[in-house]
Amino acid sequence: MILIGIGSNLPHPPAASPCETVAAAVAALPGIGVYVIAQSSWYASAPVPASHQPWFVNGVAIVAAALDPEALLGRMLALETEFGRTRSAPNAARTLDLDLLDYDSQPIDTPTLILPHPRLHLRRFVLEPLREIAPGWRHPRFDLSAAELLDRLPSPDQPLLRLNG
Repeated sequence: MILIGIGSNLPHPPAASPCETVAAAVAALPGIGVYVIAQSSWYASAPVPASHQPWFVNGVAIVAAALDPEALLGRMLALETEFGRTRSAPNAARTLDLDLLDYDSQPIDTPTLILPHPRLHLRRFVLEPLREIAPGWRHPRFDLSAAELLDRLPSPDQPLLRLNG
C-alpha cells in the first residue's frame, strides 16, 4: 500500500481556495502516473508549528504507481512546483504539499527519502485521515495502527475539523 499526504493552505489559481487546490492536485495525479485507489475526507487544521498563516486543508490517499519510491517522490515534488510551491523557508505557507507517507511498509532511510515519513506518527492531520481510509494499516517501525498512534498524541490545542465525507 502506497500512502501519500496532500495539503494546502494557499490557493493556486485558478483555484480560489486551498480546498479547490487539493482537489485539483488529486485530479492531476494520474498525469504523473499516480492513481488514487482511496481518498480520505478533507480536514482543516492549524499550521504546525503554530503560526499566523492560514489553516491547512489535509487528506491522505492510497495510491498505485509503477514507480520506485524515489521516482514517485520526484514526480510528487515536480507536481508541487507545477502548483506554485516554493521552498522559501521551513514550514512556510504553501500552495501544495505532497508527502510520501509509506511505500508498501518498506522502511527506507536514504539521504533523500525516509519512510515511513519521519513525523507521520506525530501528526493528527495525517493520522486521522489515515485511520479513516486504512484502519488496518500499521506503522512499519512501531507496529501500531493509526488509531493507536492517535491515542498516544497529547490533546490537541487546536481542533481538527472534518470538511466533507
